[in-house]
Amino acid sequence: MPLDASLTFLGAAEQVTGSCYLLKLKDKQILLDCGMTQGENQITEWNKFRFAFRPKDIDYVILSHAHIDHSGLLPLLVAKGFQGKIYCTQGTALLLGVLLKDSVHLYLKDLEWQNRHLARQGKRLLDPVMGIQDVEQVLDCCHPVGYKQKVTVCDGLELEFLDAGHILGSAIVQLALKQGKAMRQLVFSGDLGNPSTVLMPDPSPVKMADLVLMESTYGDRNHQPLQNTLEEFANALEQAHKAGGNVFIPAFALGRSQEILYYLGLLYHQGRLKQKMVVLDSPMAIEITKIYSELMSEFDRKDTKVLHGFGARDLQSFLPILRLASSMEESMALNRVSGGAIVIAGSGMCNGGRIVHHLKHNLWKSSNHLIFVGFQAKGTLGRRLVDGEKRVKLFGQNIAVKATVHTIGGFSAHAGQDELVGWARMIGGQPRFYLVHGEPQAQQALQSRLLDYGLHCQIAEKGQQIKL
Repeated sequence: MPLDASLTFLGAAEQVTGSCYLLKLKDKQILLDCGMTQGENQITEWNKFRFAFRPKDIDYVILSHAHIDHSGLLPLLVAKGFQGKIYCTQGTALLLGVLLKDSVHLYLKDLEWQNRHLARQGKRLLDPVMGIQDVEQVLDCCHPVGYKQKVTVCDGLELEFLDAGHILGSAIVQLALKQGKAMRQLVFSGDLGNPSTVLMPDPSPVKMADLVLMESTYGDRNHQPLQNTLEEFANALEQAHKAGGNVFIPAFALGRSQEILYYLGLLYHQGRLKQKMVVLDSPMAIEITKIYSELMSEFDRKDTKVLHGFGARDLQSFLPILRLASSMEESMALNRVSGGAIVIAGSGMCNGGRIVHHLKHNLWKSSNHLIFVGFQAKGTLGRRLVDGEKRVKLFGQNIAVKATVHTIGGFSAHAGQDELVGWARMIGGQPRFYLVHGEPQAQQALQSRLLDYGLHCQIAEKGQQIKL
């Protein structure tokens, strides 16, 4: 008797974001991830979005991790009728409350602004498609599962999470599908971590699979050695110290901010950090850092050994000169500090958040330094600054760019091409690979490498359905 199952690629197919795959097993419907497509107008994304299925027909959601491009449509799914269970790790469940509340809050704030604009034109106002209550419902639906703990989701479907090493709680999803004597092993990589980075363990190996959905974000390139990246970072901080100004680091609240705190802690204990004050200027990053501290048992052992070796209980105590700026008043006061401070603030691409206010007050001062520690997408303020624009418009004012701009490119939390290939080659059996989460150029390069090793590999197409 053949297996009565199919898989449909609904998102993050031939693109990086919008992770969503529909698994049908007999009379059950299961979503793997439910993420937003990023880079679009958020109000348009929410108000005009239509699922390719009826949300009330979905029985389960299995979540790889908490990043919005993997989880961001969950509140809308609930608002449209989903009432099933959401399986995820403990770390993901804790982070979801922070990220989804922030996402929905920003949506409601933007909707309020747009409705004021529509009202002035005498046009019909837009109703919110969901609210904070839907985030609470999402959290109520969550069923945390530990790594390497096998759980029966429904008749004929067994779930096991392995550590993906990407961010706290990130998971490789292993599914065993059984029907009579027929059985298939389906693996979804989620986002695989970069083994060179700190805090998270290396991605776990998979013993055997029949079908693998594999991310391909950096399928066409490798990252430079981490030691080179750290030296670049330390040199940029040294230059800033000699210039006598402040350092501003745009960083995303989840993952990158915590890694930067760790690296600054290392430099502090090595006697190489000359600045007298580090400020984490982001309420969300502060809350996430506390969650990281609660789950230090999930850190890479070599990194926790370093923390404990300096008597640190958590990331905050590892960096004694760290201050937390929760309130807007504390954030605004930083612009009166003339020198010797490092300010870490969001957003990571300077397309919103507190960092933009700091840039308004500090970009025009030649003694200041701006250090980018993450990828800057086209169309963002961060990308324009990296590309060398000498004047930018902020809050209606033209601001001269006289601060020194540094780009440190080796801090990626994604596996590079060699790591992706190595992970794939370790999987036993004769799996079919379907590449997801990547731009076409990256996917074609990775597909070519995998084919060279004799692995069966295709690039997933949006809307494509395959039989299992």
